[in-house]
Amino acid sequence: MYLLFVTAGLSLVFMMGGEELKARMGSWMLASGASVWGDLKLWSLVTSPLLEPSFVSLLFQAFTLWMFLPALERWWGMKRFLVFAAVTSVVGAVVGTLVGTLLGGTWTLVPVAGLDPFVFGGIVAYGVLFASQPVQFFGVLPMTGRQLTWGIIAFAALFILLGQSWVEGSALAAGMITAWFMTSQRASPRLWMLKARQRRQRANLRVVSGGKKNDKRWMN
Repeated sequence: MYLLFVTAGLSLVFMMGGEELKARMGSWMLASGASVWGDLKLWSLVTSPLLEPSFVSLLFQAFTLWMFLPALERWWGMKRFLVFAAVTSVVGAVVGTLVGTLLGGTWTLVPVAGLDPFVFGGIVAYGVLFASQPVQFFGVLPMTGRQLTWGIIAFAALFILLGQSWVEGSALAAGMITAWFMTSQRASPRLWMLKARQRRQRANLRVVSGGKKNDKRWMN
């Protein structure tokens, strides 16, 4: 809810402001290939997720933050949830602005704004952690968490392909892939570290004999 209040507040001020206010806020807060990698406004990678220029996208983000993502906060706790939000948002902004820079031309001016990389990444995380959890989508359509995730991914892919929104699409894809890496046990850096630590500990173990010859007690 804190994320929603901050994003909604800044976004509504931006939407209802005059052209001068929009230009000033956009210049300092929105991340694009030109602003980040051309003008080196690196702070916009952090501020851009808090500013959503589209009212429809803001409504979708608010719905997702209210309906699905609180389950992640209860599962992880607030600290880890906010780390997840920050990482997916910043990674999405970095990848989106880099793609805009590589495409060149007017693509460098396309901003990567709003919480969409985090929101879509959160839906992926929900599908991983609560794969079998029953969900009533919009209170009508019954499905599982995994089915919801695949449905949202298909919807996002269709939207990107039809609109040819390559900058936004790359940001969403980066957010979702990052979320999968952070939540899936198959690709968990923390799990890799634990396995490596376990292998190092096993290498230092050996069997040591103890007791008398016919004694059944042994010491590892």
